[in-house]
Amino acid sequence: MLSVHGRKPARRFVEPVASSFLRMGLSPNAVTLIGTACTIAIAVILIPTGHLAAAAILSGVFAAFDMIDGTMARLSGGGTRFGATLDASCDRVTDGALFAAIVWYLVYRVDAHPSTVAAALIVLVTSQVISYVKARGEASGFTMVGGLIERPERLIIGLVGVGLEGFGVPNILAVSLWILAVGSIFTVGQRLLKAAAQDTGQRVVANSAGAVVPAQGTASAQSAAGRASR
Repeated sequence: MLSVHGRKPARRFVEPVASSFLRMGLSPNAVTLIGTACTIAIAVILIPTGHLAAAAILSGVFAAFDMIDGTMARLSGGGTRFGATLDASCDRVTDGALFAAIVWYLVYRVDAHPSTVAAALIVLVTSQVISYVKARGEASGFTMVGGLIERPERLIIGLVGVGLEGFGVPNILAVSLWILAVGSIFTVGQRLLKAAAQDTGQRVVANSAGAVVPAQGTASAQSAAGRASR
C-alpha cells in the first residue's frame, strides 16, 4: 500500500539526496549495490549479536537507498532494464538477509518460543513469494498493483518490532512477526485472486526467451502451456 501512496510525499526529501549523489558521480546501480551491501552487513552482524536498536535504526537509513536509486535513474533520464532487474534482485536478497538474521537471533540468542520462530520463517518465505507472484503475474500480462503487505510495510513493521525489542518492549518482536506472517499470507492470496480475476482463460506457452505468448491450440502447445504454468 505504501509503495503506491507513499512515494509522492517522500519525493521532496529523496530528490535532493539523489541529485547530490548524481553530482558526486555515483550511478543508480552503484547506489543500489552500496545500499544492499550495507543493509546486509547491518542485519547479519548486529541482529544476531543482540544489537537490535542499532540494527533497526541503521537498516531504516539504508533502506531509503531503495528510493534514492530509482529517483536517481529518473532524474538522469530514466532507468535501464538491467538496473530494474538489479534493484529487484537486491531487494529480495536484503529481505532474506534481514529475516534470516531475525530467525538466527530468535533461535540462538534468546531461545524464543517455537511459534515465534515459525512466524519468522513464514515471513522469510512469503516475503519472496509476494514479490514473485507480482513479477510472474506481470510477465503474464496482468496488472498487479498494490497489496496489503508490500516491501515498505514489511520493512517498517519488521524494523519497528526489532527496534522496540531492542529498547526493552517485551514480546513486541513476536507480535510484529505474527502481524507480518498473517498479513503476508493474506497478500499472497490477494495477489493470486487479483490475477485470477483478470484471467481470460487463454492458453499460453513460454517462448525460448521465457516470455508468455498465446498458444496455437495444438496438443503440443497445450502440453507446453501446462508445463509453463507449473
